[in-house]
Amino acid sequence: GQHREMLDQVLQLFEITPHYDLNIMKQGQDLYDVTSRVLLGMRDVLREAQPDVVLVHGDTTTSTAAALAAFYQQIPVGHVEAGLRTHNIYSPWPEEMNRQITGRIATYNFAPTPLSKANLLREAVTEESITVTGNTVIDALLSVVDEKHKFQEKSLNDIDFNNKKIILLTAHRRENWGEPMKDIFAAVRKLAEENDGVEIIFPMHRNPLIRELAANSFEGIEEKIHLIEPLEYVDFANLMAKCYLIMTDSGGIQEEAPALGKPVMVLRTETERP
Repeated sequence: GQHREMLDQVLQLFEITPHYDLNIMKQGQDLYDVTSRVLLGMRDVLREAQPDVVLVHGDTTTSTAAALAAFYQQIPVGHVEAGLRTHNIYSPWPEEMNRQITGRIATYNFAPTPLSKANLLREAVTEESITVTGNTVIDALLSVVDEKHKFQEKSLNDIDFNNKKIILLTAHRRENWGEPMKDIFAAVRKLAEENDGVEIIFPMHRNPLIRELAANSFEGIEEKIHLIEPLEYVDFANLMAKCYLIMTDSGGIQEEAPALGKPVMVLRTETERP
């Protein structure tokens, strides 16, 4: 429950009912809050459930804290999406270090690509502990994209995807907060102002700092830059499939967009995605 609203709609979509819910989401939480609350919550869950193995996914602080909790009880950890690297511990921050720490703890490494496997082998991870699986994110994505999809977010049904160049923008990363985000928004505004036939859709992250900056940066240009609430997973996947170009600092979207044949402009100085 690190992101309450985002989690609930995905659980509903894939018909998953959790037996345990740490429900750690609280206003203004920071990395200390997330780490300590997951660690303490998982201590009790693992004692009760006594699993043979704990699977953790990706690079979130939740994953790393859960892996550490399992390690403290000497329960083997399987790391799904193992082996992605930038080799710069501050970019993406804290995700790069989360991956490296989780990788040190993991007994089983499920790498999405041969490149990820090669990264692990260079770090002296044993070959027999690595399985190249392909990308679970893409499997989920392709299961929900539908050419005839009607958006729950009604305003999107009025967008002219056929005759306009529609750009999807997402921006939320911690290392982009402040001046980098201001620069991104200034460039996006310039792009919209200088190009006829271009419209931009920005589903705003729930972080109030980002929302306030977006409102100020895009004031007076609402007909070309559409600020909307965060989308549910199915709507978002289908919006990616319909748009012309994606501008993002998200790692997951960098994987999903090429699977849909969409070009991506990466709004980061470095990326761990191939």
